[in-house]
Order: sequence, then C-alpha cells, then structure tokens
Amino acid sequence: MIITELSNVDDIIQNQREFFQTGKTKDVTFRIEQLRNIKQAIIEHEQSIVEALQADLHKPEVETYLTEIGVIKEIDYAIKHLKTWTKPKKTAVSFDFFSYSARIYPEPLGVVLIIGPWNYPFQLIISPLVGAIAAGNCAIIKPSEIASHTSRIIAEIVAKYFDPAYIAVVEGGVEASQKLLAEKFDHIFFTGGTAVGKIIMAAAAKYLTPVTLELGGKSPCIVDTDINLEHTVRRITWGKFINAGQTCIAPDYLLVDKKIKKDLIDGLGKSLKEFYGDNPANSPDYARIISQKHFDRLVDFLKDGEVIIGGVAQASERYIAPTVIDNVSLEDSIMQEEIFGPILPIIEYTDIAEAIALINSRPKPLALYLFSQNKNLQKRVLQETSSGGVCINDTVMQVGVSSLPFGGVGDSGIGNYHGKASFDTFSHNKSVLQNSFWLDLKWRYAPYEGKLPLIKKLLG
Repeated sequence: MIITELSNVDDIIQNQREFFQTGKTKDVTFRIEQLRNIKQAIIEHEQSIVEALQADLHKPEVETYLTEIGVIKEIDYAIKHLKTWTKPKKTAVSFDFFSYSARIYPEPLGVVLIIGPWNYPFQLIISPLVGAIAAGNCAIIKPSEIASHTSRIIAEIVAKYFDPAYIAVVEGGVEASQKLLAEKFDHIFFTGGTAVGKIIMAAAAKYLTPVTLELGGKSPCIVDTDINLEHTVRRITWGKFINAGQTCIAPDYLLVDKKIKKDLIDGLGKSLKEFYGDNPANSPDYARIISQKHFDRLVDFLKDGEVIIGGVAQASERYIAPTVIDNVSLEDSIMQEEIFGPILPIIEYTDIAEAIALINSRPKPLALYLFSQNKNLQKRVLQETSSGGVCINDTVMQVGVSSLPFGGVGDSGIGNYHGKASFDTFSHNKSVLQNSFWLDLKWRYAPYEGKLPLIKKLLG
C-alpha cells in the first residue's frame, strides 16, 4: 500500500499506534528480521535505485553505490550490535544505596516521523529508518518530492516489504508535510535546511515532541602549508564536487595559507581535469543540479568574486561546471549562505588565528576540515573551534564511520545518529531502581526526631 491520499494519514498513525501497543516491535528477533528485510529490499532493487537517482540528479552509478546504496553498511552494523544495544545496562550506586540495584533499560519511543531531503534522497531516508527499526519503533516516512523518482522507488519498496501499520510512506509536497506536522508523533527526525528546521521544531513544540534536526551550514576547510599537496587537492576535489557539490558536509569554502595558495589552485585545476576531463559537461561522472530553482540560486553566486576555474552554466541541463572563485568578500552572498553546489570560494590567511576567528564569527558548521600534519595546529583548531564534527586530512569520509555519531551543533543541527547513536536517538533510556526486602533501615521514616545528624552525615 502506497499512501497518496492525505486523508489516510490519521488512520495510518492510529493503526501504527495500535500495532506498537501489541509489543511486537519490542521483540529483538522481530527487529533484526525487519532490518534484514530492508537490506534484502535494497539488494533486490539496486538497479531501480540507480535509475531513480540518475533521473533525479544525473548521479553517477559509482556515487550511487558509495553514497546511497552503501547505507547497507549501517544495516549490517545495526544487525551485528543490536542484541548488545538492547540489553539493560547495570549502573553503579553509592554506598548509602547498598541494598539497591540500578539498571538502564532502552525502550522504543513509539510512532516516529522521518522527513528526508533531496540531495541524498535514498540514503538519508534509509539511514534514520535503520535506527528507528533497531530501537523498536513504528515509522512514517516522508521522502523529498523534489527527488520524485527516488521518492517513488522508496514508496514502492516500503509498500512491498512492510505492513503500513508498521512502516508507511507519505509522498507529496508542502501540503503533505504540513498535514504530517499537524499530527502528534513520539519523535521527528528531519534532514534539510535551517529555515525548514525551524518550522519543524515549532510544529513539534505543540506536542512537546522531541526532534532530531540534521541541518547544514558553511563548512570551512583550512589548508595549512604542512601537507601532501597532491593528496590534499584530490581529497578536496572529491569532497566538494561529488554529487555536484550538493552535500551538506561538502567543504563550503577554503581558508588557505597564503604561502601555498597558488600551488593549491593549480593543483585543484589539475585534479578537476583528472576527475572530469576538459569538459565536465560531457563526463559520465559528474551530477546535475536538482531543480531550476536551485540552479538559478547557484548562478547568482557566480557573480561574486573572480571565477578562476569553471564558471560555465547551462540552464537546459541544469549543469554548472566545477568552479573555483577567488577574491570574494565576506559580505558577498556566496559567503552569507550555504552554497550547496559546485562552487568553491578561496580565502587566504597569513596567520591561523585569522582563519579561526573567521570560523568563530559565524554560526557553528556541520563539519570542519583541516589539512595539516602539524600536531600542535591540529590541537589548536580542535580546541578553539566548535562544529558538528571534524575531519583531518580528508573530506566527507567521516560520514561513513558507523561508530562516530553524526550531527550538528547550534544552527547546524540538534541531535545525532549513525550506528549506536541512531539506536539511542530513537530510544528512551528508562532508569530502573530496585530495592531488596532483606533489610529495611528506618533512618528515612518519620518520626524524624534525633535523625538529622545522621542524615547530614549521609548527605555530606
């Protein structure tokens, strides 16, 4: 069953609440079985997923496997560790509680809502869904209508493999989102922009619903002189221009030591030619901009600064060449908004303190990148900046490590996920304290006369 009528939403939520109350989703064996189902669904529909992403984003097949279908790794990780995650954890008690035992029981939240973005429209739906399933919840999924082909394949897969009373898909645009946000959920997980994130949070406040907001921001990339230049330019080129720059953790702008700026720019030019040839428009390995609206927004950025590499835009194909821009002003629009496209501004610095001050003058980013072999510099940047995550001497790869929580801070997001963090996000840690009957000291009971000195001693 694929939900197309918004009038069905109330019924689906009610059915999911009733299904959750049966307790079936709390069975660890059931959860593992569902995780295996979703893995099998992805494997069986690999070609359809590839074709959908090609239609939506002109995404190269290799990128689809690396960044979308590769979510299978998250599923395997959850299956491997789930029995450990679900076990009650014994925790210590102080001496004055010597007759007690204390444990923490992770329990599912109930019915959760997952709203996905268009830039990685398959992976960024399935990854949080893995956490929701692992934690024992029912889920309603709202894929991005902008990536319409991928939205459709997600709906078809979910309808084929899952009862809508357990997991269901609601497709549609703003009206569908508004309908869903008017309902009460036990958690809302949203990936997208900061402006919409504020709308999600405001809607959730009506019911005191907890939220996870995976947003974005302008992720800086600092390049020091103490580097392997060849490796650095390749890693920056890949991280910036994969998916045509439409990545929430792509390096948004470079902060480059003045001494190596020219060499770095030359290296980026060579690396881009190596990746995409003389004309990236003809490369089978270069994606396209998702929509005309986003294409127009990015073309406006090309007016800022001085284009030194690329700058070509073709509206008919929604193609923007990999572009490097120099001499930008911090007041330019390209330095005020998240770029979310294949345009890379370069800003030079002469002292690392300048770079750190610039980063700290702006909202906290989702990611921060540093290329340097200097251990003291690494330590200083880690200590003096704040960001959702940091990757040193590489870009984007931190998102692929299941043991690392992924999420933002401040304007770049609330909460995190991946691996155990996903399980925790969709769980409530229930504290359980148990006393025994073998002893019952009367110091806390009335009458209190003469007991104050003992109580002060115990509390001291």
